[in-house]
Amino acid sequence: MARPQPQTVPTEEVKAETTIETLLVRETNRVPLFVMPVVKTSIFATDGMLAAWCFMLAFAWREQQPIFANGSWQFSQQFAPYAGVLLFTILIRLATLLYQNSYRLQGAFSYTKESVKVFKAVSVGSLSIITFTFLFRGGFAYREFSYSRAVFLADFAISLVAFTAFHLGLRYAQTLVRQRDINLIPTLIVGGGAEAEQTIRELQTRPDLGYRVVGVISKDESGEIKDEFSDVSVLGTLSKLPAIIRQLAIQEVIITDNTISQEVLFEAMMKVGRKQKVEFRLAPNLFDVLPQKTEVEQIGILPMISLFREPLSDVERIVKRLSDIVIATVAIVFLAPLWIILAILIRLDSKGAILFRQERVGMDGRIFLCFKFRTMFADADEELHRAAYKKNIEGLDEANAGNSEAPVFGKVKNDPRVTVFGRFLRRASLDELPQLLNVLIGDMSIVGARPPIPYEVEEYAIWHRRRLDMKPGITGLWQVSGRNRVPFDEMVKLDLFYIENWSVWLDFKIILLTLPAVLRGDGAR
Repeated sequence: MARPQPQTVPTEEVKAETTIETLLVRETNRVPLFVMPVVKTSIFATDGMLAAWCFMLAFAWREQQPIFANGSWQFSQQFAPYAGVLLFTILIRLATLLYQNSYRLQGAFSYTKESVKVFKAVSVGSLSIITFTFLFRGGFAYREFSYSRAVFLADFAISLVAFTAFHLGLRYAQTLVRQRDINLIPTLIVGGGAEAEQTIRELQTRPDLGYRVVGVISKDESGEIKDEFSDVSVLGTLSKLPAIIRQLAIQEVIITDNTISQEVLFEAMMKVGRKQKVEFRLAPNLFDVLPQKTEVEQIGILPMISLFREPLSDVERIVKRLSDIVIATVAIVFLAPLWIILAILIRLDSKGAILFRQERVGMDGRIFLCFKFRTMFADADEELHRAAYKKNIEGLDEANAGNSEAPVFGKVKNDPRVTVFGRFLRRASLDELPQLLNVLIGDMSIVGARPPIPYEVEEYAIWHRRRLDMKPGITGLWQVSGRNRVPFDEMVKLDLFYIENWSVWLDFKIILLTLPAVLRGDGAR
């Protein structure tokens, strides 16, 4: 009788190799390789046709003359001088869009940045077209011809609208495609702990960013691989990184642990090689980001770095205040009909005042009355929120009112105090519209930190209080970065980053990002 063969226990290395083999099957391309080149070529061709259409439409609108001769595809006599400019117009539009990386369909994108790209491309293109036209003069046959400047101004305006609408529409379509797990970059996370977990969670809950987290690389070189993540496998250690990248065709590596040895990381990158075309990114802790508002001066022979004691200079405060007044006034006038409708619905939904007034802490710790549309019953008890936020500030797990996949920090789970219509107001962020009155009064700004309640500030650590250095805002970095999906300490770090790096352009970008964040309902529970 044959003796039974002893069973061998698979080692961690064998387990990792088995996991990689499984991922090789799972992470194959969702679409054939030829699809993306075809898509890019189609977009490129459409932009060329769009450039020609905009130029001819500008001519037809301004000159009120036909573009083609009657009964043929030949250019009319009136358009003939402009026909010599048409080919250059198409080429320069495509060249400027190509220079702005408008045909890069991989990775994260921003509607704001996409709009800026198109604006730069159209502006530079139009200046080039005008320069070329008045130097070229339409060729020898039209050297005495006088071109209409209004045609080129109309071409700029029409092109700006057409190209912006087309490329933003493409990005929206790309978002819909990515939600079906297509056009995502295979990505590895290097590191462990809370930073890696937060990065994984953000990339998984936001497929529109364009990343598919394939696995995690541990920095532990002891050979022990700990499965720290419930739905993402730990594939190996840094020594295995080059082999894993090649096997899984990884295109992005995000490093979340800044304690990894530079020598070890550099050696791994060199083993991967440039031919793999792998992008390495560093995701440092936000609080470790050096402020941009620094000033270097020479004191004797010593270079000194001075940090601004005041977040804003006098001129910057005036600029910010004037912009707040203009935006708040326009918004109140424009949204007045909506205010009336919401007021009626609030009154029909439950008894109580339409506006809810609550003490909040403003700049430098000053107390002010913050206005909001009422979302709770009139006799609501604030102790529930006080307890939830205390746990949130202390960083306790009980502060998470959601689940591990979609956490909501500092909120009361299934809050019984909120009315039926109040839940809608909160999710749509419409309850915050009356804060425009606080902006006009001067207690708040359009963009800034979230205004805290006095009992929240009582629980603050010393460094938390730095977020009171500027006026609180209706929107801010916290609101457009996930709102209640962001832990309290990370929220404070975002506020401090905003204070240290304030600019008119940063405010403008946050305002533009607010509407998409509201439409997504980011963390509004």
